[in-house]
Amino acid sequence: MTSREITAALERTERLLKRRPSAALQPDAPCTARWVGGSRVVARDPRGREVATDVSAALGGADADVSPGWLVRAGVANCMATCIALAAVRAEIELDRLEVDVASRSDARGVLGITDGGAPVFPGSRDFEMTVRIASQGASAEQLRTLVDAARNLSPVQATIERAAPIGIRVEIC
Repeated sequence: MTSREITAALERTERLLKRRPSAALQPDAPCTARWVGGSRVVARDPRGREVATDVSAALGGADADVSPGWLVRAGVANCMATCIALAAVRAEIELDRLEVDVASRSDARGVLGITDGGAPVFPGSRDFEMTVRIASQGASAEQLRTLVDAARNLSPVQATIERAAPIGIRVEIC
């Protein structure tokens, strides 16, 4: 889509949601993950698009695909880059470069159920760090920093992780 088409789509959606706020809350596309053997899992969206994951050899995997943890970092990075790009279009800033790196640390003891002094080790990622590389010949450094700050407040994936949304679970025995 061109910048003009993106702006028009965003403006249409904004007008609609201002008139009918109830239309904003919708279910997200579900993800179905199927184990395919070993530690390999394939996730599929309702349109049939797939992403495969595996874990490292140290955890019993073949390291054939990206890890589920990497997908979390990719989700944060992709969502932030998308939000920055959309904010740039709305601000009529033409970007020359946009890259977002997301790194984190995790303790493998957690996924193995190992305790530290009797306390469970947190199995999730921590110490997230994001680096945004952005350039535009038509915008000042301050405008670009403001753009990134605004996008950070709009990123759904980052907000979900920072807020740590609880996950309900239902088990169906087949």
